[in-house]
Amino acid sequence: MASNELAPIAAAIQSGQPGRAEQLSRAALINHPDHADLKLMLALSLHMQQRLGEALPVYAELARGSDSSVHWNNYATALAESGNQAESARAFARAIELDPANITPKSQLGLLLIDMRDYLAARELLLDVVKAQPNSLAARVDAARACCLCQDVEGAADLLRRWRQWVPLNDDNLQLSLAQVLTLKDEVPDAVEVLEDLLARWPRQFDVRLLLANHYERLNRLADADAVLSPLLQDGSGATDIQRNEAQHVLATLALRSGDAATAHDLLERAGPEAENSYSHYFLLASARDKLGDTAGTMDALHVAHRIEAGERRFDSPEFFTPGAPAMPVDAPRVNAEQFARWPELIAPELHDSPIFVVGFPRSGTTLLEQVLDAHPGLQSMDENPFFNRLAGILGNHNRRILDDLSVLRQFDVDELRKRYHAMVDERIRRNWDARLVDKNPLNMHWLPMMHRLFPKARYILAIRHPCDVLLSCYMHSFRSSALAAACSNLERLAHAYVETMQRWLGEADVMHPSVMVSRYEDLVDEFPQQVERIAAFLELDDAAPMLGFDQHARSKTFIATPSYSQVIEPINRRAVGRWHKYREAFEPLLPILEPMLQHWGYSTDAPA
Repeated sequence: MASNELAPIAAAIQSGQPGRAEQLSRAALINHPDHADLKLMLALSLHMQQRLGEALPVYAELARGSDSSVHWNNYATALAESGNQAESARAFARAIELDPANITPKSQLGLLLIDMRDYLAARELLLDVVKAQPNSLAARVDAARACCLCQDVEGAADLLRRWRQWVPLNDDNLQLSLAQVLTLKDEVPDAVEVLEDLLARWPRQFDVRLLLANHYERLNRLADADAVLSPLLQDGSGATDIQRNEAQHVLATLALRSGDAATAHDLLERAGPEAENSYSHYFLLASARDKLGDTAGTMDALHVAHRIEAGERRFDSPEFFTPGAPAMPVDAPRVNAEQFARWPELIAPELHDSPIFVVGFPRSGTTLLEQVLDAHPGLQSMDENPFFNRLAGILGNHNRRILDDLSVLRQFDVDELRKRYHAMVDERIRRNWDARLVDKNPLNMHWLPMMHRLFPKARYILAIRHPCDVLLSCYMHSFRSSALAAACSNLERLAHAYVETMQRWLGEADVMHPSVMVSRYEDLVDEFPQQVERIAAFLELDDAAPMLGFDQHARSKTFIATPSYSQVIEPINRRAVGRWHKYREAFEPLLPILEPMLQHWGYSTDAPA
């Protein structure tokens, strides 16, 4: 009987003898040519011998000849390994259709869809896996990865909020995956903690070293970044070409940080991009060329960087790149004078119980202001967080019409929203309740109606800077936000995004009259002590002196989660003022677009004397 012949075949497979299992399977199939289990044993034995081309037809025959979810899952797995992603996805879908309770094909299809860049579909499937296995950290890590890739950062945070309860993981590959997803969430200090623990047990895992080196640079631990790369760069280390290429990019970043742009440029030119879609290579190359004074080469590299990045970002946010998409695609509630007049007067926190909001178009000096404020013992800042986007999401899920007219919110509603806001803050930082909260997020410019509805007595500092310097700095960076990346995809769109954002802020501020101080970047760096005194007076702070040493305070911080993390630890300087003049040829076509804001803020476009 075939059942008697299965036992030695299974034993051969379990003992790592696939050749013996193949021999026994073929012999048994002579007498039982239609026996499904014997065919499965043959397919498995061939698969174990890396003979996928011979195993695939057997898996296919088993799947197509049955309604077994298991057989379809096996066939799909083999197809995925062969590189046939489209057929694999269809086979996994058939396995799920045959047995919706079978978690394995759902998980495998979700991971395959990530590889295929169908992030939203992957997220849906992997969240289903989490529902079925809520205590599986592996399921949560996979789903959180999909959430991050489709810009659902809040969903990822919910999934991994209690990741420490699974420690120790006792699974090195899972621990590396956790570190990678924490990196996607920009939880760099936590990722470093996970990676350092992993490196102690797995010192020859070079992917761990590479990720750790990148994070050490973000944490301004430059010597540690260099040291952790050293074993990988030694002759005979066994590092792959891809790993060596990535190491060269880290070394180039470290060279730029040390002021050696020539070495950085040489490393990048020799290494080349990590892959066809590696836009980060071209942003780094542009930075090196800019420091070397090669303006034409800088712009060439930036054009390539943004072209590739736009292609990649279309996978997670295609709607931002469609013809007719807004220059700055932020879906935030608006308010006009008629609506504002209907707002009921509600009980709200006083000035000193309200956040201090630091806003301004990205790269206008908001991070510098935040670090200056955070140096004061009576103030506490935090990394950028889209709190008001999330609050709007809560309202929109309840009733989208609320966002169209915030006058419908009553006392209970705004009290609950303020509770949600403070709960989200508490998840990000350990609050010092003797200090006033500083909420810095440049894109909060779009959320003034929500902020003013919840905190009508709050103070705002609006950071402004020469619009051309702002645009140049934005264009030279890659942003985590897909909306901002889309706005920066070309200079003309970026110019429109700047003007539209500023005009929206000015229009709504004219309706609601929040308490706003305008901080001009050029004045801040030219007259730093006087401007700090002005800020202290506006915020009703008794002593401005602690803010004068902001750079020392910033260097003592573990992590600064903005693109300017390497600049704000330096003393005040004028290096970033007027940089755009070097690129005047590229900016001349933009000046008519920017003219309304150049006039409003009183900025000249004349060449420096």
